[in-house]
Amino acid sequence: MTVPTAPVGGVVVQVMATGVCRSDWHAWAGHEEIVFPHVPGHELAGVVVEVGEQVGRWRVGDRVTVPFVCGCGRCDWCRAGDAQVCPAQHQPGFTHWGSFAEYVALHAADTNLVGLPEDVDFATAASLGCRFATAYRALVGRARVTEGEWVTVVGAGGVGLSVVMIAHALGARVVAVDRNLEALAAASELGAEHTVTVDGRDIPGAVADLTRGGSHVTVDAVGGEQACADAILSLRRRGRHVQVGLQPSVDGHPRVPMARVIGWELDVLGSHGMAAADYPAMLALIEQGVLQPQRLIERTIGLDEAAALLPHFDQATVAGMTMVDPMR
Repeated sequence: MTVPTAPVGGVVVQVMATGVCRSDWHAWAGHEEIVFPHVPGHELAGVVVEVGEQVGRWRVGDRVTVPFVCGCGRCDWCRAGDAQVCPAQHQPGFTHWGSFAEYVALHAADTNLVGLPEDVDFATAASLGCRFATAYRALVGRARVTEGEWVTVVGAGGVGLSVVMIAHALGARVVAVDRNLEALAAASELGAEHTVTVDGRDIPGAVADLTRGGSHVTVDAVGGEQACADAILSLRRRGRHVQVGLQPSVDGHPRVPMARVIGWELDVLGSHGMAAADYPAMLALIEQGVLQPQRLIERTIGLDEAAALLPHFDQATVAGMTMVDPMR
């Protein structure tokens, strides 16, 4: 085992929990530029074990988590609290070795680390780093969902089920779309008012019928041309679409129904994680019990099992999040 060294401005964290995410599979499949040898993993929580030079806020022993997009801490976007779009961003498991390990080095700790309340356990905290925080920002920061609006999410995996839980907590009415009946059952338990099975049917037509004219907000939590198109075409006029799922470009850029976007004056919004500066409001709702991301954890596995699962994760029929315990 090789223990990393804390970079200047950074720390080393002992990983207590880390998630297996579809984004990890995208990197494994070659949809991201990765330098080998490589260690994946970008959703994590743990304990600071080494503090580098020029770190002011953190000490050995601190319980922390981190967004999957880490800013440089120096640019205009980072100073404005928008580290998720930092031009010089670091991403554990993508731009450098990640958290499928016992220890991980993290950069610009004073900008990127998030302290954990004592009553938030490591697995719950790790579940926030990519999927849950991304869903929270997609709904709260990007779509600005309000009570009573219809929210349709295409894909009921980790991101999609997070969208269901958060939208329901915000007072929205939720439609979940997926091909996995177990995932749709989980969506119903988390607050989805309606579920729609992907079985060759007209998804936008079904959503329009259920919502009496189309959804106010849609989220593509899968990625892919059909999922994106179904989501956009499920909107009512002047609706807002948030694209969260990555769009593989191996066959060229996906086609988007732009005629509908223009004619119905739809908003198409990207959402790329959430900066550490925005975590306090989300953590407050978790402490209050309004949001319960721990309910999304379907199973916990060890590192060896994670290595075997990753190449097939795009085909895995999971109805929630898979968490890794490196000590297991």
